Amino acid sequence: MSDNVAAARAAPQNPMAKSGWGTELRATFALAWPLVIAQVAQNALQATDVLMMGWLGPEALAAGTLASSFLMPLFLFGVGAVSAVAPLTAQARGRRDIKAIRRVVRQGFWAAIALALLLTPILLQIRTVYGWLGQDPVLAERAEEYIQIAVLMLVPAMGVIVLRSFLSTFDSTRIILVITLGGVIVNAITNYLLMFGNFGLPRLELRGAAIATVLTNLFMLGAMLTYVLRHRRFKRFNILIRFWKPDWPRFREIFRIGTPIGLTVLAEVGLFAAAAILMGRLGTDELAAHAVALQCASLAFMVPLGLGIAATVRVGVAYGRKDTEGIRKAGWMSFLLGTGFMAISALAFILFGPVIVALFLDPALPQNQNALMFAATYLAIAGLFQIVDGAQVVAAHALRGLSDTKVPMLMAIFGYWLVGLPVAWLLGYVLDMRGVGIWLGLAAGLAFVAVLLVGRFALRERLGLMRSINA
Repeated sequence: MSDNVAAARAAPQNPMAKSGWGTELRATFALAWPLVIAQVAQNALQATDVLMMGWLGPEALAAGTLASSFLMPLFLFGVGAVSAVAPLTAQARGRRDIKAIRRVVRQGFWAAIALALLLTPILLQIRTVYGWLGQDPVLAERAEEYIQIAVLMLVPAMGVIVLRSFLSTFDSTRIILVITLGGVIVNAITNYLLMFGNFGLPRLELRGAAIATVLTNLFMLGAMLTYVLRHRRFKRFNILIRFWKPDWPRFREIFRIGTPIGLTVLAEVGLFAAAAILMGRLGTDELAAHAVALQCASLAFMVPLGLGIAATVRVGVAYGRKDTEGIRKAGWMSFLLGTGFMAISALAFILFGPVIVALFLDPALPQNQNALMFAATYLAIAGLFQIVDGAQVVAAHALRGLSDTKVPMLMAIFGYWLVGLPVAWLLGYVLDMRGVGIWLGLAAGLAFVAVLLVGRFALRERLGLMRSINA
């Protein structure tokens, strides 16, 4: 069947082309809200680990933090890479190509396995790397104990991302939320049992936390896979049929689109890690305040992130249908919702900063006064960059729906590392603005990237990003 005939058959059934902005608003919100809460729940998984490691004592918490600091950037690179499944399955849905959807999902699992094989040997060198960096040998050894087990979570955790992308493509996001909340419960229970040796089980401490992480991700993968294989809507895709049969063109396509996504995530995570290092050189109070302000900003960020994931799906489906109007509405509606929410959170941070940071640091303790003052100031600056932070993440995800990831990656690396970090260093150290200067540098980097990415989406037709539609 020719593309013209396929397009002609699809056109009468294309609701996106006929729908108004109100319809797009409802569709985007219905798709996005479970993803937003699921992202918050995903953060709760990490918060539970940190909380219970703290119960073990400062040494365990420090070792666990070292392990997490080494694991998470590489893991998030892998997550970014396999998230290419989302735009590819969305575009295939727009074309009504069931076979392509099945093959993309299957090769997504292949990509998860390949990335785990690549990342595991690197992660197992944690003690050597921290030795080079001059970290405490005892802490590095305990961090290694955690990593040696935690690497087993890579395949199931990235497999969850593959299935989440598949389910999101078909607007089935509530089950993602339910399973993620179930994962939070499983993680808390297994941590409690294995870390502390409760109910007669051995006390495994950090090893127990690592085992709990692996079991939690296996639970979420198993639950999602069971749902997909048994639900009548998804059984027809037979995503595991001939699992061992390679599909090298789609495997390469996942990495072609996904590798820039992973590097983009790595660039942003790296920027904030570098900012933490700069803050740490200023003093304990500044670093503690930085952590509080960043936690608040990260929580607010979950909303535009969830909307961004929805934008990838909505734009991708419209792209597969060759629906230029649908692409326009899907992209800009997610953008308006994301930046609108961030404008509200910005106002809250600016007006109620001291009240918010008091939830993290007890204002009754004299030793917290400096940190509280710094945190409220940093949170006010975070309010200033909330809008551009929401704009850049939604725009990046909308461009992913068009399979446009390489140039946005270059924009992100340039903006974060050649604008944001130098400005942070210049203002913070050279001009002696200290923590305020570092946070203004973060704002400058995010604003620079936001302008470039939003501009690229706005000029998508002139830049040739719609070439396959207009051909």
